[in-house]
Amino acid sequence: MAQWKKDKIQRENGEIVEAQFPIIVSASRSTDIPAFYADWFFDRMRKGYSAWTNPFNNKLSYVAYRDTRFIVFWSKNPKPLLEHLPYLKEKNIGCYIQYTLNDYEDEHLELGVPSVESRIDTFKQLVDTLGKGSVVWRFDPLILTDTITPDLLLKKIEHIGDSLPGYTEKLVFSFADIASYRKVQSNLKKNNINYQEWTSEGMDSFASQLAQLNKKWGYTLATCGENINLERYDIQHNNCVDDTLMIRLAHKDKKLMEFLGVEIKTVENTLFGTPTLPNNAIMLNADTYAIKKKDNRDKGQRAACGCMMSKDIGEYNTCIHLCEYCYANASKQTAQANYATHLLNKTSETITGKI
Repeated sequence: MAQWKKDKIQRENGEIVEAQFPIIVSASRSTDIPAFYADWFFDRMRKGYSAWTNPFNNKLSYVAYRDTRFIVFWSKNPKPLLEHLPYLKEKNIGCYIQYTLNDYEDEHLELGVPSVESRIDTFKQLVDTLGKGSVVWRFDPLILTDTITPDLLLKKIEHIGDSLPGYTEKLVFSFADIASYRKVQSNLKKNNINYQEWTSEGMDSFASQLAQLNKKWGYTLATCGENINLERYDIQHNNCVDDTLMIRLAHKDKKLMEFLGVEIKTVENTLFGTPTLPNNAIMLNADTYAIKKKDNRDKGQRAACGCMMSKDIGEYNTCIHLCEYCYANASKQTAQANYATHLLNKTSETITGKI
């Protein structure tokens, strides 16, 4: 578990409490903050802190934003972020968006998300605002059912992929591992979805066909949290909370670079052709590159996860996309009830409106 600096803060009620001061914030793997809680999040940013409930022991803790230099957003509908992004620019806080842009529209697996075409349009608006590289396309998870075949999934990916050249550099995907997630399994059975598990052979075949399809796009292909090695198809293991991408996007932020252990270097001119650069050089522009001097990987994550340390500030049982395969909600009813409580107290310290 990533540990951050701790210090005392004063709550709105005057109480003095201890809080974490994360430099990297994840918003959020646990719920869709951009889609449903963007107003709440940016209100709490302005107020300087929010409260977070630990899902394992139900204890309340506090997260302060004074030192925050970068935010990774996760969303299936990040359109509400557009009105708030000027605040981050004003505060010189960097960000990028992990944008889950699936197409399960005909199968009604994601009941609460807008149409595919409107989400593609939102993707482009965000890139126009933040710049290419700042919005990462995810088709996640890849689900097999009695009606969704690998060939159909490839067709769905192709439709979206054909719409995004010039807007994304990467496609991140994962194979739904339903047996490993009891909530997902329970939700699919409860909703009468006849799912199928991926086999190793099926994953390999799919990866081969996706790599072939990618020849017309040239995206970087990467898997999220998968143990399977697909390097022979030029498919990487992804780092979703990615210090390399942060360096590319925010290398002028000295405090962030110091935290990440980064040294910025100038490309030395040479009379003998192209200069030789270190193997781990991260090119920033034609004249400068960055070198990471330390390993920022979060050792508390599962073995197949390459994410660096961050503080997630979301809470489970609060997302109302109502996806049939959801891993973050125990039930749709619980999520809807928590959202209703949030609406009664939109400026609460907690995302649910409860203390």
